[in-house]
Amino acid sequence: MDPQTQIELEAAAFRTLKAHLQKRTDVQNIDMMNLTGFCRNCLSRWYQEAAAERGIEIGKMEAREEFYGMPFDEWKAKYQTDASAEKQAAFEVAHKDAT
Repeated sequence: MDPQTQIELEAAAFRTLKAHLQKRTDVQNIDMMNLTGFCRNCLSRWYQEAAAERGIEIGKMEAREEFYGMPFDEWKAKYQTDASAEKQAAFEVAHKDAT
């Protein structure tokens, strides 16, 4: 496969992931972090970092809107739920070495 085709396929898969996460508002970031080690906020940060590497300035909230499909505060108000003590404890265990 030539490099340009690979880039296009990877970009298409990434767009599909982004759209999938925007539809799955029932999936909380803490669930993603506990299972995969990354969440929507991570994806938006990686997007922001990739833009910065290319000299493109994108704000944190603008980058988050790319992955939430709406302003972050709006998503939080509509879909974010409080994490249970069990989920918080699992997060602490899973990410104890990250700090």
